[in-house]
Amino acid sequence: MPDDTPPADALFAAVLDPAYRADPYPLYARLRERPVSRQRDGSYVVSAHAAIRSLLFDPRLSSEDLPPSRRPRTGNPLKDWILNPIRNRIATAHRPLIFRDPPDHDTLRALVMRSFTVPRVEALRGRIVRDVDALLDACRGRDRICLVDDLSYPLPVAVICDLLGVPEADEPRFQAWATELATALEPDARHDEAGRHRIVAAFDAISAYMRDLIREKRRRPADDMLSELAGPGPDGRRLMGAFDLISTAILLLVAGHETTVNLITNGMLQLLRHPRELERLRADPERAPRVIEEVLRFDPPVHFRTRKALGAIEIGGVTIPQGAPVVLLFAAGSRDPERFPDPDRFDPDRADNQHFGFGGGLHYCVGAPLARIEAEIALVALCRRLREPRLVMDPPPYRPGASLRGPEQLHIGIAGID
Repeated sequence: MPDDTPPADALFAAVLDPAYRADPYPLYARLRERPVSRQRDGSYVVSAHAAIRSLLFDPRLSSEDLPPSRRPRTGNPLKDWILNPIRNRIATAHRPLIFRDPPDHDTLRALVMRSFTVPRVEALRGRIVRDVDALLDACRGRDRICLVDDLSYPLPVAVICDLLGVPEADEPRFQAWATELATALEPDARHDEAGRHRIVAAFDAISAYMRDLIREKRRRPADDMLSELAGPGPDGRRLMGAFDLISTAILLLVAGHETTVNLITNGMLQLLRHPRELERLRADPERAPRVIEEVLRFDPPVHFRTRKALGAIEIGGVTIPQGAPVVLLFAAGSRDPERFPDPDRFDPDRADNQHFGFGGGLHYCVGAPLARIEAEIALVALCRRLREPRLVMDPPPYRPGASLRGPEQLHIGIAGID
């Protein structure tokens, strides 16, 4: 981390700086000194637990904060003056549900939840156990593994492909698209023209892929979520319009693995840094849910989400003006000493652990039950099967994003695999 301490109104800019990615928590502690603080760029960062919780349920805070879709000029008059403006309007009006407000958000979410049921998720448990064991078996004979490459990325990708009905063989095609689309959560990427064009290009490419896959699901329905969402409802009419279905399918595919990669990797990183907790989990796998909840509080996969003020909001002694961008800094709120005793201590036995690891309010993560199951099974297997695991590098190299934060690689030295 750099030695220079940023001024109070530049702290969030430092959070976005990759130089602070390995340990942004001291910055969060400084931000909590003013629970709602205006930054130089005009945004308001909310970092205290109580203030975040209040705003999660405030209808004056909008999730529709993405800039309008804008495709770059091509030099082709037909595309630049007719086709692309139409495509821009469609993309802006039919964004994924995490960027939508009620009533559209509620309608789309309800349709997703009809298919994303607890029984369907629980039915995947046996498959997840088999996948984890197979991935670890493939590492036998080595004295080092890269957790991201060897398990925490391939596992959730395989599971979400199975759940949605996406051919796993197509995974290399959407990996790059998913990585690019994840940058839409980064405030600095949104205001970078070249970055926005890359996001639009990735969205167009994965939309074309999903459009073809949805056609196939309608011709040959299967027992998967995408077939259900693409099919007719009880009244015989289609549940979603074509554009909303495409954006929802993209969201489920991307979000269904990006955050879980970080959850598994961050969890194992903390267990390796706290070997007593690793040994306790190895001896008692029933502790896994408590470990996962503490990872979600202590080192979560998603650190913040952005919003926009629809009207003036008074909170924490500050008035957020209408139209101002707002950052809900979940990872700071989850270490708020006003809410959690000794918040910088990793403690799976912590009571009343009401963290923001999966967000909250209307936009609470729809995939939370699946992510919990995947992480619990993976961490238990890693603790029980890896012999003498140790970190090769600490801190590890991190992925570029500040919002979806997790190691890009996590190399673990081992004496073997049971």
